[in-house]
Amino acid sequence: MHKQLTSTLALHALPNSFKLARSLNRRIHFHLGPTNSGKTYEALIKLQKAESGVYLAPLRLLAMEIRDRLMEAGVPCNLITGEERQLIPGAKHTACTVEMMNTNQAVDVAIIDEIQMLQDESRGYAWTTALIGAPAKDVYVCGANSVTEPCLRAIKALGEQFDVTHLERKTPLLLEQQGLSGQKYKRANLKGKLQKGDAVIAFSRKDVLTLSARFRQWGYGVASIYGALSPEVRRTESKRFCEGEADILVATDAIGMGLNLPIRRVIFSCIDKFDGVASRRINATEVRQIGGRAGRFGIYDIGYISAFEDDELIHLEHMLTTSDVADLKKLPISPSFPHLSEIANTLHSHKISEVLAYFAERIRIESDLFEIAPLQTQTQLALLVDEYAPTLNLKDKFLLTCAPVGWDKARERDYFLSCLDCVVNNQKKALPNDVSWLSSNSPKHLEEAEDLGKDISLYAWLAHKFPHHFFELDALPALRSKVSRYIEAALLIQAGYRDTSKEMMYQSGQF
Repeated sequence: MHKQLTSTLALHALPNSFKLARSLNRRIHFHLGPTNSGKTYEALIKLQKAESGVYLAPLRLLAMEIRDRLMEAGVPCNLITGEERQLIPGAKHTACTVEMMNTNQAVDVAIIDEIQMLQDESRGYAWTTALIGAPAKDVYVCGANSVTEPCLRAIKALGEQFDVTHLERKTPLLLEQQGLSGQKYKRANLKGKLQKGDAVIAFSRKDVLTLSARFRQWGYGVASIYGALSPEVRRTESKRFCEGEADILVATDAIGMGLNLPIRRVIFSCIDKFDGVASRRINATEVRQIGGRAGRFGIYDIGYISAFEDDELIHLEHMLTTSDVADLKKLPISPSFPHLSEIANTLHSHKISEVLAYFAERIRIESDLFEIAPLQTQTQLALLVDEYAPTLNLKDKFLLTCAPVGWDKARERDYFLSCLDCVVNNQKKALPNDVSWLSSNSPKHLEEAEDLGKDISLYAWLAHKFPHHFFELDALPALRSKVSRYIEAALLIQAGYRDTSKEMMYQSGQF
């Protein structure tokens, strides 16, 4: 029986299950190149002129930006993400996050943005689904050249037509010869070295807040962007930088994902980042995606990359001249519910964690094109669902394993479990409380506000899956807006921390 399951998944798991895409005689247009090469711009012109289309975004923020762009051009456009459904009467265009692609609605043009995200361990499977299943006559695949080879092998195996356009940067990108602090890092040496249009990159929330506060004390207007901020707040901070209200941007690598900002110079405050397991040096793809944001075409003639100290420039130069072609040989796929239902029936198991573990560890698809994606986050959530909601039906359990929750973050996990309890006991759950400090002028609740924003996002996601239990979706925008306004105000006056991670390591003698 296990061998039969393997064969079924190999033959029908992906290409043959997207019948509409297979019927459209698709043509795939690869627009590949570095940042600031215009690869997505050209595709968006095609989308705007098409009778119907869809933009598949890596981030909710980018879906929002493209929706706004099409609307401003007079093209009615829906917005669909895991958290919202903004449907425009008569609209034939949709901007959505890649996971929300409708495989049953044919369109003339589809854009798959940031195709190099195939390398992402937790979400790469969604780009595989888009590449194979986007139901459009013309599919534009945009991104870096790092994953082209496995993509082309898959398209050739489908017998679909394709063309490949390689684009070059529209502005030169130069690495500066000296770090801002010189040979050895000293905080005081940075003073007076920053310029309007600089983006200083740090790899933790703590460092972003610390540097932002410090630069404000030095007299600069500063905008801040990091992962814990909601798309609404990131948008406001981006706007402040774009409109010149902020001289300098301090950000994590969150800016490497398609944000179009008028950056003249990207400065790496450090070249090490924690990837969830250990600290490591940033790789070639990261350096190019982040550093390449410098020199926005039409604003600057040249983009510059720099660092805080001279030795860091050596690593950046090496990464800029090293191939960033990925080791990816096969496209990642994840299970659909029909696959898991079949496995559950075979195993006679009602535990979603057992079924997912079997899929991840025991199923070996017979394919030269596809491989099972890592399912660590989904499996960890499945263990929680099985423990706290053992009586739920398998389909609802599967839905809950896809929730946007950091299972390894205690506070996020606790709120998820409180939501899960309402589903299990058939109870209604109200929105998180509108706490009094949201109306204050104090920045001391900044982290709490970020956490509250995450709870609101999870509530919105659940409301679209279980509307009977999570019933206050109409009241959500007002609370989300209040939280965003508090965070935006707090970012302007927060004091940061005394030292950055680099400074603490210097003090401890680790450098």
